[in-house]
Amino acid sequence: MTTTAPAPAPPALLHGVGDRALAWLDANRDHFRLTEADRARGDALMERLKPIGELAINMRMLSREGVAGGRQRERATSLLDFAWRELLDGGNVLAKLQQDEPFSPVPLEIYAVFHELGHRHPGLEAALRAPRATRAWQALEMVPNRRLGVLNAERRMGLEPSGDFAETLATTVLGRQPEPWAVQLHIAYDITHTVFHLTNWGEQPEGIPEELARYLELYLPAWAADWAELEHWDLLGELFIVDACLPRAALDGALWERYAAAQSPTGAMPVCGPMPEGDPSDVFDLVHHPTLVSAFASAMATSRALSGGGA
Repeated sequence: MTTTAPAPAPPALLHGVGDRALAWLDANRDHFRLTEADRARGDALMERLKPIGELAINMRMLSREGVAGGRQRERATSLLDFAWRELLDGGNVLAKLQQDEPFSPVPLEIYAVFHELGHRHPGLEAALRAPRATRAWQALEMVPNRRLGVLNAERRMGLEPSGDFAETLATTVLGRQPEPWAVQLHIAYDITHTVFHLTNWGEQPEGIPEELARYLELYLPAWAADWAELEHWDLLGELFIVDACLPRAALDGALWERYAAAQSPTGAMPVCGPMPEGDPSDVFDLVHHPTLVSAFASAMATSRALSGGGA
């Protein structure tokens, strides 16, 4: 069966989304800072570390892709340095969390980003060795795509894996290739994150097995059209990233035009519907994730468009 290739979005439109998003993230960097109250409470610290981890992963990806341009690359590099030196105190925040919560995989997953960049924290690495040597570490209960994230972090750091990657993939929602009508909100996020871990956040698109790539190419257009209709910009952005990882582009450029139109003039991207209003710190908490996603999606899509891939 032959199908018509989707019309691509203009590279300038793709690039503009990411440029505006990165400008907003840079201007709002101080909202990522941990407070003393965050540091004092383990549960609060875990919650507040999530945005920092997301910032690190996305800025690592932006610094990796060769399409961002000098200004974007400088901003991404600056934010990575800010995250390591100021937000994480050179890794000390992660080391303390690892000591306090030895069976939490969060320090490992965040540290893997900086480890790839050449940063080292011997105390954290020593604290990671003991729990990883136990049966308990391998038995930690988590959803399969979350387990893939831990395995990918271990892989990125050159550590012995605590499980089998292929076997774990087979137990994920994506690995089981669900009926397309069953892919509702949380299931859709499970699928996108499985792709992120398979490809190391877009770096190795060949990490998606051929059978799963065909499944995604077949159903991604319908999913994206549905979430665009519902104006769920956060999930639509993640689906754009999945699209950029596939052997052949599946999504039409008209979806990107709707997505770009939803972005605020400041560069922030709402989760769903229009931009929220209110206290800047509260708005930041609501929109930092979809804005990070839009920067990620923009770089991946621009890279593909300029390389001529996906035809």
